[in-house]
Amino acid sequence: MIEQIKVVANADYPLEGILTLPDSHTEKVPAVVFVHGSGALDKDETIGANKFFRDLADGLANQGIASLRYDKRTFAFGKQMVQELGGKLSVKEEVLEDAIMAVEMLKKDPRVDANRIFIIGHSLGGTLAPRIDAEGGDVAGLIILAGTPRTLEEVILNQNEDSIKQLEASQQEIDLKQVKELQNKFDAISDMTVEMAEQTILFGSVYAWYFKEMNQHPTKDYLSQNKKAIFVVQGDKDVQVSVEKDFNRYREMLKDHPDVTFKLYPGLNHMFMKAVFGTLKDIWNEYNIPQSVDRNVLEDIAKWILSK
Repeated sequence: MIEQIKVVANADYPLEGILTLPDSHTEKVPAVVFVHGSGALDKDETIGANKFFRDLADGLANQGIASLRYDKRTFAFGKQMVQELGGKLSVKEEVLEDAIMAVEMLKKDPRVDANRIFIIGHSLGGTLAPRIDAEGGDVAGLIILAGTPRTLEEVILNQNEDSIKQLEASQQEIDLKQVKELQNKFDAISDMTVEMAEQTILFGSVYAWYFKEMNQHPTKDYLSQNKKAIFVVQGDKDVQVSVEKDFNRYREMLKDHPDVTFKLYPGLNHMFMKAVFGTLKDIWNEYNIPQSVDRNVLEDIAKWILSK
């Protein structure tokens, strides 16, 4: 059963959303809030020919689990946010406020078990999930799908370096210079005042403050304080995050956590679908092939939620 809803954490940015409920239920059901990855993404987290959040929502509903998904603020109001906030834009306005409001909405829904609400964060959403919980989400547990405990700067630089390795030698030299210039810009952020960071454009319409604000809230700090149930999930053919740099680093950071589960899926990409090309340079060709989320991933997420 689907209901059209609005998530309104800020009256200037009402977001279209979908509440998906199991077709038949006599008791209050567990529920999840979906938190997007990087970029301006719609409620289904449509990437290429695929709709990651829609697949998950439908699959979880079939297992008796409700979900709330909504358009990301930068998808619905990107230009308006740039005009109004400029260099003051951070993940707080882009992600956190709406995710916390979505959790509050589910807690107030009489059909939902308020004590069994979880965050499913994908990519950047997975990285931010512990912060969302700590800053007001207060959920029962976190599901981190292809997240990273690295800084956003590290991820961007590493992805650029990986892409360059797949280019012709002549092109590599040109692109390596650009990466070095970007690294120099990132290195300068830590010495900037808040005012300087809010006025310094790094690339496109992205300001230094976006990165500086995130770096003031290290993922490892939130993870070390979080004692709630955590499920860390990744595909081993994911070229946007890495088994070594991300999945294994989560393992290390959470080695003393009282309730953590890790699952690495062979042959799956960043969207938990079959990896076709397995290279960053071909990633958009891969995402433009219509697929659906691997059934084992869906079943394991549902099983984990229902066990809590």
